[in-house]
Amino acid sequence: MANGIDPNTSMAALFGSRVRRLRTAAGLTQAELGAKTHVVSTRITQIERASGAKPTLELARALDAVLGADDLLVELWPYVYRESFPDWSRAFIAHSERAVSIREYAAHVVPGLLQTKEYARAVLSVGLTLSGDEQLDERLTARMTRQERLGSPDRPELCVVLDEAVLRRPIGGRDVMRAQLELLLVVAAEHPITVQVLPFDQGEHDAMGGSLTVLTLPDGSEVAYTEGAHYGQLIEDPGEVRRFALTYDRLRAEALPPLMSLDMIRSVMEGYNRGANVPSRSQRRRVAQEQLQQSGGRQLRRGGRRVPRRRPRP
Repeated sequence: MANGIDPNTSMAALFGSRVRRLRTAAGLTQAELGAKTHVVSTRITQIERASGAKPTLELARALDAVLGADDLLVELWPYVYRESFPDWSRAFIAHSERAVSIREYAAHVVPGLLQTKEYARAVLSVGLTLSGDEQLDERLTARMTRQERLGSPDRPELCVVLDEAVLRRPIGGRDVMRAQLELLLVVAAEHPITVQVLPFDQGEHDAMGGSLTVLTLPDGSEVAYTEGAHYGQLIEDPGEVRRFALTYDRLRAEALPPLMSLDMIRSVMEGYNRGANVPSRSQRRRVAQEQLQQSGGRQLRRGGRRVPRRRPRP
């Protein structure tokens, strides 16, 4: 057990012990390895001792290449990365990576597997658990890496129901949102992926509290996952999973058919194009104030409520 670090205590410790063993076999000091991977020597010390920030995927790739690890470190990295997540989140990610079918209802944002890099960056930038730019880049890299499975031979069957709010909220701004909707149209047209939209006028439904995902695993069993703004829950009890699967089936039945859904996505995307020069809310309020004052009408105060003018007492 080198330096008193037990590789069995965590994936970060295992990763660090492998780096130290490979570095020693290569006859490199920590400073020399740091120079070859473009990091300071103390960063190598942190990795080998499983202390400090976890290695990024970029650094894992650099270490793998310099130490001739034959992708060992790159393959270990996702497990190191997930270690900071709660148990239920790690279990869900692990299930997702081997699922043969993914059925998802997205209430607020486009599912991670279908996000553009710019859209994903905007979504990940607002997390309460985000500690800095390095962690943001780490999470972004992990999300983009998981998307690679959609292009692999063992890609899962993917069916997605998007709440209309997902299309209407301009996350990242109009340009980012326009590119994101364009990607949805492309993947739905060129890949075996089903995208449907649940319009506002369908009213209330059983999954209004948040998003829902149902995974079918290689052995035919299923798990479900529900997620809100700051929480998530993995459901593995067969009876409960069947209940959530039925909820998803109802949502899909209430959603627009795929072709009509793509027409709606295209229409919203064109709206972002036309709305490029739409005045901001503050600009519209100022114009409204000026028009009301010129006409002698009632004024608007902040918040949009109308304030009647005082009449002189008789």
